[in-house]
Amino acid sequence: MSKVRLMASRQKSDPDRLSPQDEVLKGLEEDIIFGRLAPGSRLVEDALMARFGVTRHFIREALMKLERRGVVTREPNVGARVCSYSAEEVEQIYEVREMLTRQAALKIRLPAEETLIKRLTALQEHYKAYAERGNLRGIHETNDAFHLALFSACGNAYLVRSIQDYMGLTLPMRAKNLADPEGLETSIRQHQVMIQLLRERDNWALAQLCVEHMQFSKFDYLDRIVARRGTDSSRRAADGSVLRHAGKTGKH
Repeated sequence: MSKVRLMASRQKSDPDRLSPQDEVLKGLEEDIIFGRLAPGSRLVEDALMARFGVTRHFIREALMKLERRGVVTREPNVGARVCSYSAEEVEQIYEVREMLTRQAALKIRLPAEETLIKRLTALQEHYKAYAERGNLRGIHETNDAFHLALFSACGNAYLVRSIQDYMGLTLPMRAKNLADPEGLETSIRQHQVMIQLLRERDNWALAQLCVEHMQFSKFDYLDRIVARRGTDSSRRAADGSVLRHAGKTGKH
């Protein structure tokens, strides 16, 4: 029995098991989120088929979903790549995300209902448990669930959907931060303060913390852009030096 048919058979017996397409989607998403696939990396269909043991159909479906989320870009005759953003694009994307986040936090009625606080507290405990075990998928999924549960309290489903879209769009920018001990520790600590602020009445403090919460990943990505530029400049300088040396010695 092929791997695809075996996975489909197992899914029927276990409704919670991911479909082959979702397995590919989750696998690629994790590679991007945790920095195993750097911005600009090519996603070669044949290599992905061999890795996941699925047909080209499943690979293309997963890539199309990631493209719709703004995580992957596909070009005719070139193929798919992990999205790579300029510093200006990062600033603009985060400007929108910060505005959406601030508005949602300001609309949450404080003190918040105890059901929301209990929900977030439970997610926070799962988040810390995944962090202690180093479970990267659990860290990512619980972190996103925490924020969506928090912002859902704003009472505007369209605003929450826009926030979710921008959370997806910034996946390549958030890459590796939740796997970074410093970033993860900061995230856990700030989540705890958010829960405390929900018991109080200061929406402005909550909104400001929610905006500050995303700055670590933003500035980390901007630093990586500068580092890539430096590496590219050094490589070009080295190539130029080799060519100049070859010209002087007559070697080509």
